[in-house]
Amino acid sequence: MELINTEKKNPKKLSFISIYFLGINGVIGSGAFLLPQVIYKDMNLASVLVLLCAAITVSMVALCYADLSSRFTGSGAAWLYSYNAFGRFTGYELGIFTWFLGCCTLSAEVVALLTTLRSFLPIFNTHWVYYVSVFGLILLFSIINFFGRTLVKLVDNLSSAAKMITILAFIVIGVFCIHFANFSPVIPHAATTGAMPLAKHFGAAFSVVFYMFTGFSFIPIAAKQMTDPEKNIPRVLIAVMVSVTIMYSLMMLVAIGILGTRMSKYSTPIANAFGTGVGKWGYILVIVGMLISIFGVAFAASFNTPSLISSLANEHAMLPKWVGKKNRHDAPWVAIILTAVVSMLLVTQSYLFLVSCIVLASFVQYVPSILAVIKFKHTNEFPNHGFKLPGKYIIPVLALLISCYMVTNFTIKTITVGVVVAILAAVSYFFVKVDEKHEAHHREMLEKLKH
Repeated sequence: MELINTEKKNPKKLSFISIYFLGINGVIGSGAFLLPQVIYKDMNLASVLVLLCAAITVSMVALCYADLSSRFTGSGAAWLYSYNAFGRFTGYELGIFTWFLGCCTLSAEVVALLTTLRSFLPIFNTHWVYYVSVFGLILLFSIINFFGRTLVKLVDNLSSAAKMITILAFIVIGVFCIHFANFSPVIPHAATTGAMPLAKHFGAAFSVVFYMFTGFSFIPIAAKQMTDPEKNIPRVLIAVMVSVTIMYSLMMLVAIGILGTRMSKYSTPIANAFGTGVGKWGYILVIVGMLISIFGVAFAASFNTPSLISSLANEHAMLPKWVGKKNRHDAPWVAIILTAVVSMLLVTQSYLFLVSCIVLASFVQYVPSILAVIKFKHTNEFPNHGFKLPGKYIIPVLALLISCYMVTNFTIKTITVGVVVAILAAVSYFFVKVDEKHEAHHREMLEKLKH
């Protein structure tokens, strides 16, 4: 249920297929093409099993999001759910953290894009060319978003279609290039000799694979800009997770079947696998598809992230009203600029560091959201519309336990970054003037909508 609606109605909403493509673009990005090498190095053929385990884990979290998105139509996703479940401070804290996650995702994908270009265009190894390019890309995304949803739908649908065609071509053609002898060894020799316990190999691979699925959490963030979000978002979440899991598993199997132990030698294993199987044109095809894919994820992040802080300002008065200002195309132009500035600062960091921050920020989102599901199921607050999570508490409890397992894989440096962001958000909270009239209206509406 939407608590406050202060925005003008706009008939141009994102349809089911547009939301689906936005979800595909939000999940399949640089990780699908750059990380199989790291996963294989840790687990060999068993990396496919690790991938499926991560998919099941994240899918349980996604089902919790589906349950929550059928209860609310407002933009914001995780922060909105926590706001209504645990109060203003929790919602604000998570809202800022989710915005930070969006900025990290945008920055990581832009860095990945330029890193890929560096591999075959030496000019991008020149520092000034590299930095002009990363800053220029973020600026380009911001300009596109200034013109609202029309251009967003066009660019997103085209990039998603090109990405899926590339992946399907790799799977369908690549399967004929598989050599079954390459499926050995099943697990790393070090894991069986005791040099490094199997659990550590699994944990290292699991953390990397987990990143490959985290983009699903951005789907509900722009709920107000979607057609019938209470019904469409749950269906899209399920469709995206099933589609991505199938594609990732098949990509991994085909790549291993073509390259075998050589998988660990290539920084772009999918492109090299296709090049080995069908020739140079296969390598070029995947590289082009890879660039389009990374561009698509970065673009999706640049669209969703400003919508988040715009929602914080406009729908719930948690930020000053000027943060949520919109132009004549209904685009939150101030939020777009703020997101661009923070992202430009983050692109100065390494890809792997940004990835680790994304995984941590995702964990911070998941736990309160899962707890919100448990609370709403227990109290029967905010009834579902269009989707209801089966099994009462089973799925959220399992999702919570497995999500907490992620804590064991975070480094001290990554945890420190998370703590700093949380503290900064907490301190800034006390400098934001509370709109007492809005809060009173919110409490009144909250009581009416709880049952």
